Amino acid sequence: MDNLGETQLCFPQLHNLSCKRLIRPHSETIFFYILLSSISVLTVVLNLLVIISISHFKQLHTPTNLLLLSLAVSDLLVGLLVMPIEAVRLVESCWILGELMCALSCIINFILTSASVGNMVLISIDRYVAICYPLQYPGTITCSRVQLCVCLCWACCFLYNGLILKDHLRQPDRYNSCLGECLVVIDYVSGTVDLVVTFFGPCSVIVVLYLRVYFVAVSQARALRTHITVIPVGSVSVTAKRSEKKAARTLGIVILVFLMSFCPYYYPSLAGQDIITSASSWTIVTWVLYFNSSLNPIIYAFFYPWFRKTVRLIVTWKLRHQNSSQANIL
Repeated sequence: MDNLGETQLCFPQLHNLSCKRLIRPHSETIFFYILLSSISVLTVVLNLLVIISISHFKQLHTPTNLLLLSLAVSDLLVGLLVMPIEAVRLVESCWILGELMCALSCIINFILTSASVGNMVLISIDRYVAICYPLQYPGTITCSRVQLCVCLCWACCFLYNGLILKDHLRQPDRYNSCLGECLVVIDYVSGTVDLVVTFFGPCSVIVVLYLRVYFVAVSQARALRTHITVIPVGSVSVTAKRSEKKAARTLGIVILVFLMSFCPYYYPSLAGQDIITSASSWTIVTWVLYFNSSLNPIIYAFFYPWFRKTVRLIVTWKLRHQNSSQANIL
């Protein structure tokens, strides 16, 4: 603790060109590395279980689960690529990974954040059609169309963030005042555009669609309680299935948790400030957003019996058995 508050140069041999940093006590450094590494490993393992479950078991090859698969991929990449680099940034104070990693870490971070937002919008649309238009759902929302939408979502995220960060990719050290910094500044104009494209627009769509889902689900529940007859067409009821409503409720929780962790991420833009990624407050906000990638599989475990069942099959190596992909898990 004696070293707390003392400073040293990031690269002592460079003297005037080197940034100064606070020296953390050795015990504090070890604690943060263990904590952040544990969160990273937990995020990767939990989302890998989701990916294996949906990919392996045929019964889970549904449009909704394909969207969950895409979300799990983005969450896994956050734990695998973003969290370790951001842990080094947080603990070491000095940037020691070089200019290339400075550029790559920033664009990967932004792409995965945008992909998560895009997946949430697609999930909201899926639940909206399933609850509000149950008869049209099987013909409208198909696996092939969902796969196409997911691919377009990821492609747009790469293209959009490449445009936003083109100057940073071209010259990663343009805002650095000394060696040992990895500083990314999003100016007010770009931040405002980003605010509309990846915050206000998607969040408005999500909120409006889920409010509509909520009111329709409530009206259907009231109709059932008062024994109002629902018009059948063949063997299909106009009222959304109970399983669809349960899925809507579970995914609504996922979206609510995401929005709660996502809103502080855009506070600088909302306040009319430039986004400076080296600020300590920015570090806390981004880690709250990263931790959301760990929470999604935990929510599935609480609300999806099929996920708990597939996890048991995975950890007990039952996937090695012939025809295990055909197992009845619903």
